[in-house]
Amino acid sequence: MNSNVENLPPHVLRLVYKEVSALAADPPEGIKIYPSDEDITELHTAIEGPEGTPFAGGVFRMRLVLGKDFPAVPPKGYFLTKIFHPNVGHKGEICVNVLKRDWKAELGLRHVLLTIKCLLIHPNPESALNEEAGRLLLEDYTEYEARARLLTEIHAMAGPGSSSGSSQDPNDGPQPKKHAGDLAKRVGASAGAVPAALGNGANGPSSSSSSSINNISVKKKADKKRALRRL
Repeated sequence: MNSNVENLPPHVLRLVYKEVSALAADPPEGIKIYPSDEDITELHTAIEGPEGTPFAGGVFRMRLVLGKDFPAVPPKGYFLTKIFHPNVGHKGEICVNVLKRDWKAELGLRHVLLTIKCLLIHPNPESALNEEAGRLLLEDYTEYEARARLLTEIHAMAGPGSSSGSSQDPNDGPQPKKHAGDLAKRVGASAGAVPAALGNGANGPSSSSSSSINNISVKKKADKKRALRRL
């Protein structure tokens, strides 16, 4: 997305810079701010999933984009971390009244961030962008909670990268690596358990194999001798 720094009047840029600096120095509880020195019109943040919700324990990266008509027009909000939520579209777009008809220029970015965090606590199925999440929230909360928790565990608990504020979503990559690592651990544990179970260390399987081969060889010789006697 193109920067709107050149499109905003100098006095608006000064106000935005002042507010973003204040947010970075004293962010709202559970929210981290990642301001950019190059583009003050795009603010990256990370929101901690509130306790008591299916998003608890997760860190959800988000960005606010200030358009050329800001603050007359509200910023646009996008979740960068995948989330199963009625008011978040499949491309991460956020539907909340403060970013639409309830916007007022004097509200400020802090109010927007707090409202989006509250949206994680109190979803609004009546203005759902994700219709499936909205339907489950109304008809089968247990299933909604399970789906939301699953995506939180997969995408929002992937490690430090989940709260880096980068516009590139790193949560799609680590999952195969994580599974591969778990598989390697399981295979390694199984391999280590074999000699331990035999009680002979690493030589156990080799000694057992040699003994079996010798027994087969002796048996073949005995069978040959019996066959010769019959002749």
